[in-house]
Amino acid sequence: MTRTLAISKRILMEMMRDKRTLALMFLAPVLILTLLNYVFTLNSTPTVEIGTVRVEQVVTDSLKNTSHVNTKSYDSESKAKSALKDKDVDAVLTQTGTNQYQLRYANIDASKTSMVRQVVNSTFAQNKVKAMAQQNVVLATQAGQQPAATSSVSLSEKYNYGSKNTTFFDTIMPIFMGFFVFMFVFLISGISLLKERTTGTLSRLLATPVRRSEIVYGYMLSYALIAILQTAVIVSFTITLLHVEVLGSVGLLFLINILLAMVALALGLLVSTLAASEFQMIQFIPIVVVPQMIFSGIIPFNSMASWAQIIGDVLPMKYAADAMNAVVLQGQGFSSIWGQIVALLIFLVVLTAANIFGLRRYRKV
Repeated sequence: MTRTLAISKRILMEMMRDKRTLALMFLAPVLILTLLNYVFTLNSTPTVEIGTVRVEQVVTDSLKNTSHVNTKSYDSESKAKSALKDKDVDAVLTQTGTNQYQLRYANIDASKTSMVRQVVNSTFAQNKVKAMAQQNVVLATQAGQQPAATSSVSLSEKYNYGSKNTTFFDTIMPIFMGFFVFMFVFLISGISLLKERTTGTLSRLLATPVRRSEIVYGYMLSYALIAILQTAVIVSFTITLLHVEVLGSVGLLFLINILLAMVALALGLLVSTLAASEFQMIQFIPIVVVPQMIFSGIIPFNSMASWAQIIGDVLPMKYAADAMNAVVLQGQGFSSIWGQIVALLIFLVVLTAANIFGLRRYRKV
């Protein structure tokens, strides 16, 4: 018992001297929980944008008077479909005939699809639409004609992505695809370099005439090959076995994930220089990895405060998720996602340069 207490005391004393570990253990969970509490307690009712084409005024007015609904009128179906593809609207309601309508959903956000369906169906059941039908009967009676039976509203539904059975999980699958690539590459690269540093392998390598840049490039090249293989496995599994529909180019999807993996690789190598042990490397997950998920787009940015959106703008996962959503859910090409590609390349260049500079603490050259 005495020896057990002595060992316990020694471990506690070591931990008390390790200020970084204590901070990661106690402050990081509090910070993440505070952030999650703020994000998830925001207004959960989304605001939807509905485009209309040749829709009767009484229906349009009813939609406008519905809370959390904005409407945009288009003079042709082609313009409305283009706006739907560009995410300017979440759905397009087109009147194809008397009491005949077609509702086309973008369906890239299951919650918005559900809300649009509910709003449109309730609109057709409201008193204003019924009053319009009753007015037609009255006018026909006054003209000495036999009132025709009021036909019910016919509403057909179409989807740009997926179908009526598409779930919320289906629409966020591209984000999860990129996130798991990011997380595992980050951990594997960071822990591997940390192990070489703690065992003295890196110190012996730095004692040779090898340049710091050559060391960083060597590590990145070797782990990049593994990251590319892992990316291929994850993307292929998601598409073939999980049957995730990809409207755009699969090659572009591979490119985005490989770039994200390279960014995660560079970030993992950089963070490993700040950790003193594998235990501390794992503790960096709440600080580095969890925010990538929170601000990746799973939670709509328009529901966040402006300062929260700024955090997302400095995280690589946001740009990768935006690009993957554009390719998978909207079928966009390179011309639409080149900005996100450039952003990922900038992250990669900056982090690689930071890794080369960071090795100065181990060898001055």
